[in-house]
Amino acid sequence: MRGAARSQRRTNLIAREEARRRVILLGLAMLILLVVSPLFSHHLFRGTEAVLAGRDHLGALCLVALHTLLAPVHELFHLLFAVGLVYAACDRFRTWYGGHRVLSALQVETPSADDTFWNAARSVGLNPEKVRVANGLPTPAFTAGWFRPHIYVSRELSDRLEETQLAAVLAHEGAHLARRDPLRLSMLRFLTCTLFWIPALRRFARDITDEAEVQADDAAAERNPLVLASTIVALSRPAGEPMLPFPGVGFHRPDLLQRRVRRLLGEEPDPGSHLTIRSLAGAAGALLLIFVSGAVMAHPVPTQVAPHSVEQCPHHSHASSVRNFDLSEPYGFIVHRCDRVSSRPDRSLASIGTARNGSQEAPTPV
Repeated sequence: MRGAARSQRRTNLIAREEARRRVILLGLAMLILLVVSPLFSHHLFRGTEAVLAGRDHLGALCLVALHTLLAPVHELFHLLFAVGLVYAACDRFRTWYGGHRVLSALQVETPSADDTFWNAARSVGLNPEKVRVANGLPTPAFTAGWFRPHIYVSRELSDRLEETQLAAVLAHEGAHLARRDPLRLSMLRFLTCTLFWIPALRRFARDITDEAEVQADDAAAERNPLVLASTIVALSRPAGEPMLPFPGVGFHRPDLLQRRVRRLLGEEPDPGSHLTIRSLAGAAGALLLIFVSGAVMAHPVPTQVAPHSVEQCPHHSHASSVRNFDLSEPYGFIVHRCDRVSSRPDRSLASIGTARNGSQEAPTPV
């Protein structure tokens, strides 16, 4: 009866965690979409400028003035995106190179037939050809490789663990292998580095990384979750030991380690989240600037004004003298209207120019 109740609690916990994962993925996708679309939509899709065409004000806000003020902000976000791409590419190269250098310095071999690792892999339905055994591995076990992933395990595990525990380790890593977690998490890391100015995105990614470890635990604990729990405890180590430059088994964070063990023992720990109020506030502020600057940049303001369509101000040409903007023409032509001009609607530009030169003669009609 107690075992059935524990199994039911575990089933309910897994169902709630699946719902939570869907929410996390939806939030991540929406955040990426909201960040990227205002940056490039008006560059890639024609017709977006028609939304604000023919309007020069939204309530008390002057769109042309906002365009002038927020154009540098929009260009700054483009610059940040370009810098983020370079940073993400360098980060992925550094990770690949660091992992390659560590593994190339070790003596790595495929387990032979009837070897302990061979038998453990066969017992959990894992192809032993995907397993690599190494001496002096910096972490007990991990899965690495973007396109051809392999499982790397330390040879010392055969002495530290029982055969069932070793099989649990390989089952856990086999779940990472089947899901191609190294490639998925690497792409996620690339996105977070590209959009490094959105703090909430990085914290979403950390939640997804934690869930990848939990999902691998669920796949490995189908037979006996207590064996996997005891294995995790046996392989846990102090946080001060050196770590590989790429993600491995989640032994390095006490909070995640505690959550994994407790849920395998039948408890229902609070999964928590890396999101904070500060990170959400920062993301909201960045999204507001991106959306406003992107929308204003889509406003069709001309870069050059046709001379025959401009009513020149005789005494001041600063933007403060602008009273109205005519955007009815294609791309719009700026029409300056100041107090002096509007108070003398019967005077032409030629007569105004004559008055400025001090001449009292009327212009000769053509």
